[in-house]
Amino acid sequence: MRSAIATSIARARISRSLLPKQPRLAFIHPRNTTPIFSHAFIRTHMSEPDAKRIKMANSPVIGTHNGHFHADEALAVYLLRLLPQYSNSSLIRTRDADILKTCDIVCDVGGVHDHDAKRYDHHQREFNAVFPGSATKLSSAGLVWMHYGKDIIEAVTGLSTSDANNDLLYNKLYADFIEAFDANDNGIPIYDPAALRSAGIEKRFSDKGFSMAGVVNRFNYATTEPRNAAKASVSADAAAEPKQKTQDEEDTRFLKASHFVGEQFVSELLDKNNSWLPAREVVKQAFADRTQYDSQGRIIVIPHRPEGVPWMEHLYNLEEENNAKGSVLYALFAESGEPDSKWRIRAVSLEPGSFENRKGLPEAWRGVRDQDLSKVSGIPGSIFVHASGFIGGNATFDGALQMAKQGADM
Repeated sequence: MRSAIATSIARARISRSLLPKQPRLAFIHPRNTTPIFSHAFIRTHMSEPDAKRIKMANSPVIGTHNGHFHADEALAVYLLRLLPQYSNSSLIRTRDADILKTCDIVCDVGGVHDHDAKRYDHHQREFNAVFPGSATKLSSAGLVWMHYGKDIIEAVTGLSTSDANNDLLYNKLYADFIEAFDANDNGIPIYDPAALRSAGIEKRFSDKGFSMAGVVNRFNYATTEPRNAAKASVSADAAAEPKQKTQDEEDTRFLKASHFVGEQFVSELLDKNNSWLPAREVVKQAFADRTQYDSQGRIIVIPHRPEGVPWMEHLYNLEEENNAKGSVLYALFAESGEPDSKWRIRAVSLEPGSFENRKGLPEAWRGVRDQDLSKVSGIPGSIFVHASGFIGGNATFDGALQMAKQGADM
């Protein structure tokens, strides 16, 4: 029995060193410039030399299921490989319980959620785990993130798990990125379908192909490049077996899907770490200083930074934290860092992503430009106000501030 299992494991294992001269899917850690590991192809039913088996046995093994794959396990595998302890791991895709028992860590298969045993499945009937503060049932992606997210953030960004900013990113990445994977895999819609039907709201178009899950699903059916399919085996016996070729292609598609969602995740994490997180401190200071420009704190001035300052979400959060929800009506910011820069006035939206404003710029100013606008508003240097009233401009900071004050008082 042991011998049979060992042979199956050898056949199921994904080697990190096969076919080095062929096009390969390389995993590059965000903090490095060279690949940590690479896969030419996944091998699931192929015999390998004893020396190669020993080499792979010395590295950790991640297990997941074979067959049709989804976005959640594709992301879960990539997330695990961002951790130092799994960066050089091999991967087994199988539903064979005996083989899965030999894996160091398993996700999306096995019917068990046990952090101590490193088993992360969510398909069992009794499973109901959610991320702290969320009501969305977790998938394998959310499970991996819940248990290892802070360690992943430290591995990618260098922020210690004890750093408060690590905790901010941990929650932010779940809410903005990973929760959607959980909801999709568990069949949880963004809106209540019954409520939409009762309100008579229908979709204007299908966005299925635009979603991350839709893209991953296409990897299940994408044709492997002919030159790769022709070289999918290093043995004549395996090449003669059509089923082997099909499994190789399936596994190769899984790796591509995993890299696709993983790259999107890393891009999101690095953007939040390099832009969103620093912007919070900028907006926090601007929020504290807002009464310098308006005694009621209705106007906030955002300092210019060459890389930009994503300010609106931080403003909502800071208002909430300071029991001042809805207090800021307008934000001012320079178009450039030059001393003679023009300035913009932006009405704060009712909520993130909304096209409605807490208070748009005055109706009489909307759609009016330059001298005509200066005449109507009585404010020199006025340049424009958008027809919807959500944004306007002035040649100087003082002019923009005056426009904001008038708008707030009218």
